[in-house]
Amino acid sequence: MSKNKQLIVIQGPTASGKTALSIALAKKLKCAILSADSRQFYREISIGTAKPTLEERDGIPHFFIDSHSILTPVSAAQFEKEALAILEQEFQHNDYCIVVGGSGLFIDALCDGLDPLPSDLETQQKWQNLLEKEGLIALQQELKKQDPDYAKTVDMQNPHRLLRALEIISLTGKTMAEVRTNSKAKRPFAIHRYVVNLPREELYERINLRVLEMMKTGLLEEVKSVMIHRDLKSLNTVGYQELFSHIAGETTLENAIAMIQQNSRRYAKRQLTWFRRNEENHWLNGKTTEERLAEILLQFNA
Repeated sequence: MSKNKQLIVIQGPTASGKTALSIALAKKLKCAILSADSRQFYREISIGTAKPTLEERDGIPHFFIDSHSILTPVSAAQFEKEALAILEQEFQHNDYCIVVGGSGLFIDALCDGLDPLPSDLETQQKWQNLLEKEGLIALQQELKKQDPDYAKTVDMQNPHRLLRALEIISLTGKTMAEVRTNSKAKRPFAIHRYVVNLPREELYERINLRVLEMMKTGLLEEVKSVMIHRDLKSLNTVGYQELFSHIAGETTLENAIAMIQQNSRRYAKRQLTWFRRNEENHWLNGKTTEERLAEILLQFNA
């Protein structure tokens, strides 16, 4: 494969307009899109993951949308392997391909590769015992103490991520940033990374409105349909956990909606913190999809 092949990465926080931009760009470049949203993979959940509809996709080939089941969670390593195979195929007949999403770990896995990180069953059990005895808050406090920088970017409501981080820190004596300093994997294509940049007030308003729109279009019914699987790792995500609590009688619907909005805003903040770590990211400042599209196309003379 040649370095003339171009992978364009559209990143951004939730509700920032990534989908519209990626589809507009794909139409111009006549290429396919790979979703790097780690929940859009799953065919059982659509409303709460803000998947683009068939109408929105407008004939553009999309990969990693409805490609897997919640019963078989996709890891970053698996995504890296499968996405590279798809890119190899796509680049046989096109010079461009687009990756769009807000899951920074998955995007970095594809662009840079994953560092080989240690694992140990005894250490895993140590942190699992802490979770079972003292709850999620104990893990959060421990991570903030041992690696405050990583605590600012990781999903602090995801026990799997916290357990894994604490395991690695325990085994290496290093922070997550320190263990991820290995050289980047070499890719047989050029990579261009962009981040959709919105004023915080506008972003938060878009998030709040999106949650209300999801509720109008049937999010509660969708969550009820997967309630039996509420403990799956693939469903440990904003929009589902809050409504699981409501369905179980643990909170009111009004409070659950408010919590989805709040947790979505917090997630967006963590996403932005993650994107700021990478100096290769180009921040798009256009106020509309058209302006952002023009910023990107200027680089490719397309």
